[in-house]
Amino acid sequence: MPSETDYFAVRFSLPVNSRPPARCFVFGNVRVSVLTDRLVRVEHSPGGAFTDAPTQVVWNRDFARPECRAEKRGARLLIETPARSFCLSARSGRLLSAAEKPSGKRLTPRGNLLGTRRTLDATFGRVKLKDGLIALGGLTVLDDSASLLLDGQSRILPRPARESDRYYFAYGSDYRAALRDFFRLTGPVPLVPRWALGNWWSRYKAYSQAEYLGLIDRFRREGIPLTVATVDMDWHWVNLERFGEDARQRRGRKLLWSSGWTGYSWNTELFPDYQEFLRTLRETYGLKVTLNLHPSDGVRPFEDAYPAMAAAMGMDPASRQPVEFDLTDPAFVEQYFRVLHHPYEDEGVDFWWIDWQQGRRSKLPGLDPLWALNHYHYYDSARRGQRPLILSRYAGPGSHRYPLGFSGDTAINWKVLRFQPAFTATAANAGYGWWSHDIGGHHFGRKDDELYLRWLQFGVFNPILRLHSTSNEFAGKEPWKCGPAAERLAGDLLRLRHRLIPYLYSMAVRAHREGAALCEPLYYQYPDAPEARRYRGSYFFGSELLCAPITEKTDPVTSRAGVTLWLPPGRWTDIFTDQIYKGGRILTLFRPLDRIPVLAKAGAILPTAPGPGWEAPGELRVDLWRGNNTFTLCEDDGGAAAAPAETTFTLREEGDTLRLTVAPGSPALLPDRIYRLTFRDLSGWQNADLRLDGQPRAPEWDGACFLLRGLAPGAAAELTLTGIRARRNPALRESLVDLISSFQMGTNRKRIRYTAFLDRPHGKIPGPRRAREPIRELLEQP
Repeated sequence: MPSETDYFAVRFSLPVNSRPPARCFVFGNVRVSVLTDRLVRVEHSPGGAFTDAPTQVVWNRDFARPECRAEKRGARLLIETPARSFCLSARSGRLLSAAEKPSGKRLTPRGNLLGTRRTLDATFGRVKLKDGLIALGGLTVLDDSASLLLDGQSRILPRPARESDRYYFAYGSDYRAALRDFFRLTGPVPLVPRWALGNWWSRYKAYSQAEYLGLIDRFRREGIPLTVATVDMDWHWVNLERFGEDARQRRGRKLLWSSGWTGYSWNTELFPDYQEFLRTLRETYGLKVTLNLHPSDGVRPFEDAYPAMAAAMGMDPASRQPVEFDLTDPAFVEQYFRVLHHPYEDEGVDFWWIDWQQGRRSKLPGLDPLWALNHYHYYDSARRGQRPLILSRYAGPGSHRYPLGFSGDTAINWKVLRFQPAFTATAANAGYGWWSHDIGGHHFGRKDDELYLRWLQFGVFNPILRLHSTSNEFAGKEPWKCGPAAERLAGDLLRLRHRLIPYLYSMAVRAHREGAALCEPLYYQYPDAPEARRYRGSYFFGSELLCAPITEKTDPVTSRAGVTLWLPPGRWTDIFTDQIYKGGRILTLFRPLDRIPVLAKAGAILPTAPGPGWEAPGELRVDLWRGNNTFTLCEDDGGAAAAPAETTFTLREEGDTLRLTVAPGSPALLPDRIYRLTFRDLSGWQNADLRLDGQPRAPEWDGACFLLRGLAPGAAAELTLTGIRARRNPALRESLVDLISSFQMGTNRKRIRYTAFLDRPHGKIPGPRRAREPIRELLEQP
């Protein structure tokens, strides 16, 4: 265990190189640091004292030295790089203009495409977002002037002098490059644990130990997998009247009432043997455990840990004076973890849910306690050799370093659901890709099985799937609290989420290495398409899929609900229906309650697991859609030090030949794995040839997929299909009959209205408008 003097050095040393590049330019009270040929830092300090230390936001400034020059011309400073020219005020450092080179096109902050916000607490639909790092005008500003400084061991310090400290991102429409350099400047997106990508159970409810374990056992009996068990604030004492005056002390004052939000002592009435409770969750059900924290009231005399905490802070426990919550005091920070949290972690608490809602003020002017909680908790959570994780709220730029984000308590209504897909994808503009929503909504609203299912569908194709609700006895999100049809569909969705974990974890590794969010706006890949910005309810879900959650009610006549989106150019195939769509257009897709549009790109490679576990599976299903692509499957055992084992899939289409190469890297977790290779958009082929390390082997076909066995690490398998035949959409008349048959209207009326149309499905579509739209979707397909 670290000693009293080196705790910060061991736990909170920063991986930073914050000094500016060797070439920077000082003009009186203005310093300009050219970090890349499109990114400059401009400081203005009345006293000429500039900041080289890391700040709360910026940790790394030692970029490669770009070619550049700077000169003063009268009242202006001119900065030139091979790609950009910047003009600044020599007096204040304010940016006057920026332009591309050699075109001279002016770059402006016009049309910021927004970022994210601290929380969605108490919201009922669309809300205002802060600016992000992407703008139509091609220029954005990261203002770091209010950031406090950090020493090398994460002690938080005030700036020695007031100054303006801004970073100008002049990347035009190269949005990905802007974000890559933002992560280079502020630190990379961490790699989240693989188990965090499964289903979470959470509820604000005073469960008893037996009730909670009984609930988890019910999930197991229903065949619904979980990976994380969340226990909200009632794990500790909440009704504090039993503790008398000890509970009415806060920050040296006696209160007339007691607050039960803060607590560190297990409620032994609800949890008579909490250690056994944690052990059962871990050993019997294989779950990770997180507990809810509201730490603002400090440690009061009734807490079990009070004597140890008071003594550690140099206080006399007999004084019965509360230990004040103060993250500006390094001694408190150390004992906050040593005394209050580490013992519970050693007994089975895997990570903490930091539910801070108590404002932005602290003893150090400018320090938001939420930022400090996120920073210290995240780094401290790695002490047992595990990959660090917290669940907390967004605390401004740089918060991507502390996943995961808790978006707060939203209302249960369609407006909230309608906003969340765009909210989640837009957060990528602030570098924040790991939002966790209360799937299904938190409070208010009304029971609506359809809303629950649509929210759950979004949750499956969302960074984190965490079911949550308030304590209202009738607000639970358990699937069996729905009607029979919704219960079955909800169970299927939760099982689907676990089958997607191989794909999700590979995308988590991609986010860590490349800074690409799991949910990403379409305009990153298509910056010049205004439709990509206009239709924000759809998003790329990793490298292979495009997702368009349905957030509207089902029409009672057509039994479908629709979503309008812009589909990028190319061929897209619905992974659930196998329907093929031609891109490069705006269209409305309609689906019954059991489906949403999730479209695979041409050449998509989608690895999934056959069963419910979160670990790397011994059998892997790989769905493939013809085209050209390379996909890297990343896997590990969940340990902090484990380097992901990689398996590379390469798909190449040339004429009527489709060639797939599978190459497990070394080390491999599962050398004896079985691969089930399914070519989703082929109707047949003439010949199949399989070679393992160049040696021929008879292909194994089970009638639905090829089975690949015995592929050792470092080896490669090549499966070549020749004479391939592309699958096409079903005959139009057949599809129309199926669709119209599902319309909830009189059969004779349908016969009279649609018989002639089926024979000549052109021109005006008969029937009411709400019935015409789903028909039009079929007519517009290739």
